Formats: sequence, structure tokens, C-alpha cells
Amino acid sequence: MIPPTGENHLRGAVSEYVKHYHRERNHQGVGSRLLTPAGPAVRPANGNAPIERRERLGGLLNFYYRRAA
Repeated sequence: MIPPTGENHLRGAVSEYVKHYHRERNHQGVGSRLLTPAGPAVRPANGNAPIERRERLGGLLNFYYRRAA
């Protein structure tokens, strides 16, 4: 991990972590629900779709998902 090189760098890293923590860690949320829902109800995932990954902070934080049906 690269130490922050300035205030803007630190603020950007904290912002990305907060987005990940509140929107992508549903298994850690209250009652297995997201703390901050991303939007309206989402269609169930297609069980046959390939698993995709969204990364934040250069791959330090990863979110795995399947596209909606």
C-alpha cells in the first residue's frame, strides 16, 4: 500500500473505502442488507452469468457480483 502523499490523496482513498464499506459489503451489513442501498430494487442475479469483479484502490478492495437477469 502506498502511504498518502497529500490531503487530496488521503481524502480520495477514504472516500473509496466508505463507498465500498456502505455499498458493497452486504454480507457484513445489518440483517445481510446494504447499509446504503445503491438504488431501486435490483433484479435477481442470473445464476449462469460469469462472476465479475469491481476493484477499488488499485485492487485492495474487491467486490464480486453477477449481472442482473
